[in-house]
Formats: sequence, structure tokens, C-alpha cells
Amino acid sequence: MKYSAVKELEKKVSKLVFGTATPALFAAVAPGAGEAEKAAAFKLLDMAYDAGINTFDCAAHYGEEILGMWMEERGVRDNCAVITKCAHPNKWRTRVNDFDMLSDAHDSLAKLRTDCIDIYMLHRDDRSVPAGIIVETMNRLYDEGKIKVFGGSNWTHQRIEEANEYADKHGLVPFTVSSPNFGLAEQVEDPWRCDAPLGDGCVTISGPENADARRWYASRDIAVFAYSSLARGFFSGAFTSDHPDDAKKIMDGPGLTGYFCESNLERLRRCEQLAGEKKVSVPQIALAWIFSQKFDVFALSSPVTREQIDQNVRALDIVLTEDERAWLNLE
Repeated sequence: MKYSAVKELEKKVSKLVFGTATPALFAAVAPGAGEAEKAAAFKLLDMAYDAGINTFDCAAHYGEEILGMWMEERGVRDNCAVITKCAHPNKWRTRVNDFDMLSDAHDSLAKLRTDCIDIYMLHRDDRSVPAGIIVETMNRLYDEGKIKVFGGSNWTHQRIEEANEYADKHGLVPFTVSSPNFGLAEQVEDPWRCDAPLGDGCVTISGPENADARRWYASRDIAVFAYSSLARGFFSGAFTSDHPDDAKKIMDGPGLTGYFCESNLERLRRCEQLAGEKKVSVPQIALAWIFSQKFDVFALSSPVTREQIDQNVRALDIVLTEDERAWLNLE
């Protein structure tokens, strides 16, 4: 495993982050769940931790409860970097406001069985809310010792710039982390718009139209936590570019909505070719592409077997040339 530092966070952060929105972890806290479901979830978390993954991504509506139980029973809280998120919209309200941010934070602390969240992010943005108001609320949580570093998931780089200009002007702690969609696949449609009809939707920095965003991150000391790094299974290796219809049997609805298109199928074909030449797997090439960027990026993924976990870890050692990186991305 390789680790990196996040500004103002004392503990190391694994370059691979375990995403807790997985069936096994959902099942462990579903109504009627018992010891068998809990054991299956703990086994998956144990495998990730034993492979060196010490960073776990969750949110107010997934992962927190079972992760909190696991950290407490295993006695590993001090060794883990926990990411969670607040202010996800519902069908009635955008929820990017002081009340919901503070309420979500206290619920998350209770579910995670901890007194401080390592990395706290807005799950979505609402650009009708001045960024300064949000910075003030995050600084309140920071001053109270409830969070260590903070930022935005699905925030544009322009909005982060606005937030940090406000922080600098008022002597406050700025955003130091961001979690957009990012990976080799370009996100052609918002995969979750139907689930969050209010407020802002998903923000991606993938694809040729978002080159300015990537250059902005390369010029800033802001850690990027890339969600859907393998495009919700598009680069899992479970189907091949010459049998694209198999994707419709394997990928879920959001994955097909967000990533299934001709340009991504060509990227997959090139991944397959380069994987064959280097004698590695398609997901390893896709992850290696992410880690070859000119900014500090951490890849979120949700492997379900030890083999998949170990394969992802080995991707950290794959070196891509500039030409290979550009070719994979159709540049």
C-alpha cells in the first residue's frame, strides 16, 4: 500500500480508499439483519484493512453504522482515516444549510462511535447558498473539535475557490479536500439526478471538457478523492469492449446512465490492449491512469473479494508513460 498526506491531517491516508456503499455493508444494518450479515461485513472490512487500506469513505445514509461497529470492536479507530459527508438533498429540501450540516455531523459522530471525523465533506452543493455561510459552519465544527479537515463532494473548483477566498479573507480554515467523480471514463450523464432532484447534482472532472478543472487541482494543495474511480464497474474487467451488451447485464442503472457510451468503450478497448501488453488487468490499468495524474488523487473503490483488493493495491506500482496516459484518454 502507498500512503499520502492530506493537509492539516496528522494521520497517513491510503491512496486506495474503501467505499462502504456495498451490498454486504448495507445488508449488515438492514431490518432483520443478524450475526451472519454482520460477520460478512466485518470480513470485508478486515480484508481491506489487512491489505493496508486505512481510509474508509461513507456518508450520512451509508456505511457509517457498520463501520463504527467494526472500528470499535477491532480497536482500530486511531489507525483509520474516516471520510463522511453531510447535506445530501432529499425530495423536499436541498439541505445545504447550517441546521442540516450540524445535525448530520452529530448523527454521524454517534453512528461512527467516535468523537471526531477525520475528513468531512458536503455531499452536494447548492450554489444559491453563499460559500461563506458554509465555510462558517464548517469552521464551527472544526473549532469544536468535531472534524479535522473538510471540503466538498460534487463541488466545482470555482465554488471551492469561492469558499477558500472567503476563508482567507476572514482568517478561517479553508477547504483542503474535494471528492468529484474522476476516472478514465468520462461521465456523460448525471447518474444520480433522479435520486437528488433538488440542488446541484454530480460534478465530474473527467473527460476533455474538464481539463481546466484538472489543471486547477494541479495548481492547488487540495487532495482529490475520486469516487466511481472504475466507473461503477465499467472498468472492472467483467465485460469486454467487443461484447458491450454484456455491460447491461452486469452494471447497475446509474453506471449505465453515467458511463455507457462509445467513447468509453474505446477507452475500455485501449485498456484491454495495454493490460495485455503489460500482463496486468483492465482495472489495474484504469487505476494506474488515475494515479498518474499531476495532482494528489486518492481512488475510491468497493472491491468485494481479497483478490480484487490485492489487484487494486498492485495497481499502485504500475507506471504509465505520458504517451500511454494520453492514448488511454483518447488524447
